[in-house]
Amino acid sequence: MANKSMNSISFKALVDKRSNKVIFIETDNDFVDVLFSFLTIPMGTIIRVARKHSLPVETGCMNNLYASVENIDARIFQTGACKDMLLCPRSGAELHCKNLQLKINNDEPTQYFSCSKDCTCGYKLFSHYKDVLLGKLKKSSSADGGVFCKGLTRFIITDDLEVMPPSSSAICSLFTKLKVMDASTTEELAFNVGFGEVLEMLVCSLVSKTPLSETLLKLKSQPNLSNEYPNQGICIEPQTVGGCMNEEDTISVKLIVCKSQKIVCYAEAGEDFVNLVFSFLTVPLGFIIKQIQDRSSSLKGSIEQLYKSVQDLDDEFFKSNYQKEILLNPKLYPGFCYENRLLGIEYGLETSNYYARYWTGDSFSKVVTTDKDFVPSYSSYRPSVTTVPLKLKYCETLNDPVRDQGFLNGPTMFTITDNLIIRPISPLFGLSVLNKMKVPFTDIEEQIVQVGKEEAFRLLVTSFLSDSSLTSVFLRQPKSKFEQ
Repeated sequence: MANKSMNSISFKALVDKRSNKVIFIETDNDFVDVLFSFLTIPMGTIIRVARKHSLPVETGCMNNLYASVENIDARIFQTGACKDMLLCPRSGAELHCKNLQLKINNDEPTQYFSCSKDCTCGYKLFSHYKDVLLGKLKKSSSADGGVFCKGLTRFIITDDLEVMPPSSSAICSLFTKLKVMDASTTEELAFNVGFGEVLEMLVCSLVSKTPLSETLLKLKSQPNLSNEYPNQGICIEPQTVGGCMNEEDTISVKLIVCKSQKIVCYAEAGEDFVNLVFSFLTVPLGFIIKQIQDRSSSLKGSIEQLYKSVQDLDDEFFKSNYQKEILLNPKLYPGFCYENRLLGIEYGLETSNYYARYWTGDSFSKVVTTDKDFVPSYSSYRPSVTTVPLKLKYCETLNDPVRDQGFLNGPTMFTITDNLIIRPISPLFGLSVLNKMKVPFTDIEEQIVQVGKEEAFRLLVTSFLSDSSLTSVFLRQPKSKFEQ
């Protein structure tokens, strides 16, 4: 059985001595829950935490999107909170993941912002983002062993992150696949992994088929995802999206195209398009993997195999069908200021907290907790439990209406490069792009395209897979997976 401490998990691995690769590890639900939680993490969080710990990975255009948000003047955003939502997006499964043995986002303490004393709500509303108020909070259900999988359940995990129940037939099949003839070429090793190793597994899973070997045995350095997919080579097969699109549901974008090379040099678009593209940073990894899978594309990494393991595992291994659904269809954190109609991704459940303000003898103290038992028993104010849908609202005392149209102020125009570097519109920036690409003025033309639901999904997928997202979506003819 895997041994656990507050900050680490121990397990055993069977290693092929000839290739110095992990054949499989044997562990319980705690470590599998940690791996499965990868699917619930927003892309912006993955990039931020990986960069903070010197593990940058080029995931298509996602790093450029993140850097663009960092570099754009805060005054262009509706509030400072809107910028924070993109740079530090919270997970829609946060309420469940707080019970994980190891958490990817554990280096950022949770912050709460309450109303001022002048607010008519009387300190009852608070939020995870400054300048943003949420409604009332409801009680959460307590964990009863395990987060996604049932407590004390045993699993084996292969080097490419296939998770399966342990059985002799599964082991024999794995040995045959890896050409392991007998036990003499294998050895059993014990490992103790903490936050650093888990983060490295996540980063490796995006680009490698052997993330366990690379993390546990330091097999090789992480490859670059954009190098795995040659520039200009991504074609995503379209998928029929239900419902009719009204003209008002589409976004108009002007492309500056190189006629001879048939590539997008850059685009010019309003804040509605940039709101859409920036929102990709708030989307959970599992949602992106699902769109890649649905569109007959594939990844060089092993994160897709982890997603498939959730699909293939029998329901009896999960705490409930609801927990399995959280992983297969992960949702947004319920407080972002952008209603993503084109992607149609749903919001997660409300979190649950208790707030108390009490006298300590010489001053007032405040506490916010998910467990009512943590409110001090000597509190003169024992709070009643109140409920709040985590719908973004601005405090009425600020005389500001409810806003959910986007992260950015408008009307504002932007210049967007093929690899999704975004800046407020600038002719000088556009000229520098053409100069860098060595494209003469005589070789460019303007094209107006409309972005609807299907284009939005393809933009999401190509922003993860390719460093030429605009070209891949608007100028490449889709291919089947057999032609790619």
